[in-house]
Amino acid sequence: MKKAITFTLLCFGFIGYSQSKLDNYIQIGLKSNEIIKQHNFDINKSMYALQEARSLFYPTVSLNANYTKADGGRTIDIPIGDMLNPVYSTLNQITNSNAFPSLQNQSVLINPDNFYDAKIHTTMPLLNYEIIYNKRIKSQQTSLQKIELEIYQRELVKEIKTAYYKYLQSIEGINIYRDALALVKENQRVNQSLFKNDKINRTAVLRSDNEVIRIEANLETAKQVSNTAKTYFNFLINQKLDSEIEIDSDKESLPSALVLENTSGREELSKLTMAKDINENVSKLTQSYWYPKLSGFADFGFQDFDFEVNKQSRYYFAGAALEWTIFSGNKNKYKLKQVQEDSKKISSQTDNVKQQLLLQFQVTRNNLISALEQFNADKNQKAAAQKYNEDITKLYKEGQAIYIELLDAQNQWVNAQLNTNISLYNSWIAYAELERVNATFTLK
Repeated sequence: MKKAITFTLLCFGFIGYSQSKLDNYIQIGLKSNEIIKQHNFDINKSMYALQEARSLFYPTVSLNANYTKADGGRTIDIPIGDMLNPVYSTLNQITNSNAFPSLQNQSVLINPDNFYDAKIHTTMPLLNYEIIYNKRIKSQQTSLQKIELEIYQRELVKEIKTAYYKYLQSIEGINIYRDALALVKENQRVNQSLFKNDKINRTAVLRSDNEVIRIEANLETAKQVSNTAKTYFNFLINQKLDSEIEIDSDKESLPSALVLENTSGREELSKLTMAKDINENVSKLTQSYWYPKLSGFADFGFQDFDFEVNKQSRYYFAGAALEWTIFSGNKNKYKLKQVQEDSKKISSQTDNVKQQLLLQFQVTRNNLISALEQFNADKNQKAAAQKYNEDITKLYKEGQAIYIELLDAQNQWVNAQLNTNISLYNSWIAYAELERVNATFTLK
């Protein structure tokens, strides 16, 4: 019954940790983290690729011009003289004149000589399913990049919270060792005084000196651990590594273990869903091989010899082009089979990931419950160790306890404080991991 009540308190009785300063740091990290900036660059690139895909629906207009100079080569022979000279001769006889001169046969170069052609060339797709499905795929790839960004953001939030709690843990550890140092230094002073008055032997003085050295060493180690924790936290939020970190004042609040499973909202599943949708459009893109492609074109320009420009030089030329592939050696058939296998693979991955996420949730939630139980046990031990230390200290001052008993009580008190501090922030670290697994943190 007692355990049931304890678990109920752990689930319902503890208030949430004060998140104001931590939330500010999280928002700083989400805005300034270098990896997030790189993800944003990828998203921008995908957006430009989408704009490029959309631009394929619009006409393409270009200015084309060429000039040719030719001599020799193949010709076209036109027998104008052979055809018209007999007629002209008859006409001259009838009219008794030379009004109709003799003509020479002509030989015209196939390659135009001293010829120019300048035009505005316009083409536009009228029916092309490849362009349609390509646009859809590019749009979905942009959404996929955004999902990947959200996945990293959630991971970053967890890392920032974990680093923050470890920093608070190190700061509290420093405070505990400072209090312990003050305590052992007082013991050192008292023992030296008692030794001078021949109340105790030199062993107690040496032991108290050693305790001072040991606690000083532990304090220095705790400071270095704290500096490392500060450096890593500032690195995560892209601040100067030696920047001071503001600390929330609420030190003994605990998270709640009563968290409902919400793994269906994980971005990893959304990513697989999006991958499935992209694969479906790739399948349709492959099948569009069977559909015809229709496009239109129009030319408006001038062409003539010797750079002449007049009404006869102007021209337009327009039309439509149809392309319909009939046979390509079953290339697209085998492409489609590859896409179908990818679809089966994505479905299998989705089922596997769902099970993994559920397992991850259960394990992480159990870790949080264990951490809360450990904190509760350490807190009780801390209260008992404090009472025991107070009693032994009083007896020692009255001469009814030896120094070894006092030293043991003080060590138990210090260790109990350290263990309680560790289990407190381990509970918050476990909660941050559960929050990540359950995707419950709201990304702004």
